[in-house]
Amino acid sequence: MSRISFIALDDEGLPPPTPEIEQERKVAMFDLLEDNSFVLPSRDDRPVPEGPYHLNLAIRDKRLVFDLKTENAETAAEFHLSLGPFRQVVKDYFQICESYFDAVKKLPPSQIETIDMARRGIHNEGSRVLQERLEGKAEVDTDTARRLFTLICVLHFGG
Repeated sequence: MSRISFIALDDEGLPPPTPEIEQERKVAMFDLLEDNSFVLPSRDDRPVPEGPYHLNLAIRDKRLVFDLKTENAETAAEFHLSLGPFRQVVKDYFQICESYFDAVKKLPPSQIETIDMARRGIHNEGSRVLQERLEGKAEVDTDTARRLFTLICVLHFGG
């Protein structure tokens, strides 16, 4: 049961998201809860609380915070990641998403497809950065990393 069964975004104090950002958030959360892999490695020969896990994802003091609890509300792990390695890829992702949302409204399908391919490439880069940053803290598969990266972008939108 090494998975996330509940996720909350701590977006208190952030401006309300645009309709497009809100849609991205809903899809990412739904897909994440439907299918994900989230493994906490053992540390210092201490047993790791078994999942499934409840994840509270937040940005605090310019750090990305993963606060994990078991379904019985027992603390499973908490780790803080520097946002520095994410800044450029998040910025690039927002720019390409803006281009994509504009393209959908007025460009032919072939041009939309080209922009969407670039968007997916940047999204993959963001998920790769996340997997690297989680190394030693949590193991996630590529699809889980992609969905978590989307949620990180949602939090960045307001921050």
